[in-house]
Amino acid sequence: MTTTHDSHASPPPPGNPPGNPPGNPPGPEVLVVGPAQGDHERGGPPGGGPRGGHAAGGRGARRAARLWRGRAGDTPWVRPAFLGLLLITAVLYSYDLTASGYANSFYSAAVQAGSQSWKAFFFGSSDAANSITVDKPPAALWPMALSVRLFGLGSWQILLPEVLMGVGTVAVVYAAVRRRFTPAAGLIAGAVLAVTPVAALMFRFNNPDALLALLMTVAVYCVLRALEGARTTWLVWAGVAIGFAFLTKTLQAFLILPPLALVYAVCAPTRLRRRLGQLALAGLAIVGAGGWWVAIVELWPASSRPYIGGSQNNSFLELTFGYNGLGRINGDEVGSVGGGGGGGGRWGSSGIGRMFDASTGGQISWLLPAALLLLVAGLVVTWRAGRTDTARSAFLVWGGSLLMTAAIFSFMAGIFHEYYTVALAPYIAALVGMGVTVLWEERHTFAASAALALTVAVTAVWSFTLLGRTPDYLPWLRWAVLIGGLAAAAGLLLSGRAGRPGPRLSLVGAAPALVAALAGPVAYSLTTVNEGHAGSIVTAGPAAARGGAGMRAGGPGGGDGGRMPPGQQGQGQQGQAPGQGQQGQGQQGGPGGGTAQPPNGFPGQGGPAQRQGMGPGGAGGGAREGGGGGGGMGGLLNGATVNSEAEAKLRQNAGDYTWAAAAIGSQNAAGYQLATGEPVMAIGGFNGSDPSPTLAQFKEYVAEGKIHYFVAGGQGGGQGGQGGGQGGGPGGNTSSAITSWIEATFTEVTVGGTTLYDLTAEK
Repeated sequence: MTTTHDSHASPPPPGNPPGNPPGNPPGPEVLVVGPAQGDHERGGPPGGGPRGGHAAGGRGARRAARLWRGRAGDTPWVRPAFLGLLLITAVLYSYDLTASGYANSFYSAAVQAGSQSWKAFFFGSSDAANSITVDKPPAALWPMALSVRLFGLGSWQILLPEVLMGVGTVAVVYAAVRRRFTPAAGLIAGAVLAVTPVAALMFRFNNPDALLALLMTVAVYCVLRALEGARTTWLVWAGVAIGFAFLTKTLQAFLILPPLALVYAVCAPTRLRRRLGQLALAGLAIVGAGGWWVAIVELWPASSRPYIGGSQNNSFLELTFGYNGLGRINGDEVGSVGGGGGGGGRWGSSGIGRMFDASTGGQISWLLPAALLLLVAGLVVTWRAGRTDTARSAFLVWGGSLLMTAAIFSFMAGIFHEYYTVALAPYIAALVGMGVTVLWEERHTFAASAALALTVAVTAVWSFTLLGRTPDYLPWLRWAVLIGGLAAAAGLLLSGRAGRPGPRLSLVGAAPALVAALAGPVAYSLTTVNEGHAGSIVTAGPAAARGGAGMRAGGPGGGDGGRMPPGQQGQGQQGQAPGQGQQGQGQQGGPGGGTAQPPNGFPGQGGPAQRQGMGPGGAGGGAREGGGGGGGMGGLLNGATVNSEAEAKLRQNAGDYTWAAAAIGSQNAAGYQLATGEPVMAIGGFNGSDPSPTLAQFKEYVAEGKIHYFVAGGQGGGQGGQGGGQGGGPGGNTSSAITSWIEATFTEVTVGGTTLYDLTAEK
């Protein structure tokens, strides 16, 4: 395939062309679409304003005009369209944001702790008294904790930073794609990202994946900037972004390192020795940006810092390379509630089809086939270009990141949740934006129009298939997508045979294709933002599409884990695991089924609260491993909802104690901590399987009068929620030993249906 435009030619050698501001890299060739389609201009970097002299007093006016107008060479619609895309994304992601309440209580409790204690902020502690950390590094908690410090504890204060991360990710994808290709390419890429269902879910949820996706996208952008002129500074900034991504979700940040490093080593426009030296500097930047916190934690005396949650030896390095590292690949996750086993364990069947299966396909794969086809097409179009061609490098960087990440997700045998796939969304979006516009530029040739037609047809058929998995969900839509998509594909194919069509005719033919491609993900995204999501496992789209997600065979299911906004009632749906088919309604209650009471000042009550829990067991759909605690206790995946009597009891004289209470498992403890605003010790960490505290340590805390109450029940990796060590780590036995000692030593008291033990009063 040949090109009639020079938009895929390599940029000139390093050096400033005439008129380019000193110190800036040479601007790439930019195809300007619109009335002057096909004309090119040599421009400076994005954001550069009109060149020439202006009065110094008009700087403010010029900046405002440049914000709205954009680049001097852009057609007038470009910048308003970009700002409109960001505005629509912000509205979409922030719509009815408080419906999710505290979302994942596990992280919300840590955010609350970080807003109360700088030590808890630094370490990512689950409580302000610093008993144990979450099972991730703390970078994702920091923006939320700062927001809560500034504006108080509440749903929107916790989740608004996630929305801003989503808007920022869309902006970075647009900037990266638009810089080398066209404004239309950037807008398509940004729009595809914004309406990807799993993105619409995770950019309004408080798991670490939102910040991770933003930082990985920034890293790719920086590498692409570095490739333009072998700029060391940009490559170092890419390393900084990856380093902070490591502090967000450990080794997942390194998944895209191989393709990024390889593409730069081969394609950067400088001699090989300098390329390797630049990569070494970027590696040092990764170590510096991600290693400073690790070094402090490892060197800090263990006796004066919180226990590292998720580890069995109180070591962040063990957590990184074990439970959060190689354990995710081979399924050997010490302390976990169950591994994969490769062929079809509790985390679903691994293999090449995982990204397209019943539980994951509707989250991320709507345009995944299109992205793969367009990746091939983009490489074919740029195949004859020189080694340093930036268009081909862009396809290699985005495509390599997609293939590497998708391959790891597909074949990992350990813990896998469908929402992890938000990491793929920016890569898919960029490939679609770049590939569509590259082929569109060549649409007068039959090969390009055929490739476009095939992409549209495959996308329509796959969307028809995905929508068919939920036959009761907008049944008319799947047929409209199929018919409209195939008709648009036929039109594109015919246009290639008819020669070069006019601009208006081309746009009329392209509109149905774009609508057909995005209709399915838009519908799923609108359904996603119209509901609240809570718990540890959340999925996008209609409830009927969530079957099979999460753990199988009696473990946590594919639903949202179950914690609804405080004060709400919801429907629990059982029976998505094999052999179960019951449906039932239950109140997302506190212990003993007590009515949920919102914490003081909690905003957003009364929002949509019906959550569909796809896992077996548990009030309100909360999944239970090994039977779960009774009476609506907090579980492995959802925080406890606390009745007013228990809340008042725990608040009583809470200031006289280091911890108002202790409970098995972080989610269980989180519910009581968020309700009372007081530190609650999470015995055993998230799974209840961490050996923290030991029985001896717990007895010492009790003897010193540091813990007032013990909340019975809960879910922490043990049978019946008593911490029996399901995860295989020593901490499960510790949880059981602590529970047995308390039951034998102290008198139980029932308060509003909740069983408490007063640890200051022995039998």
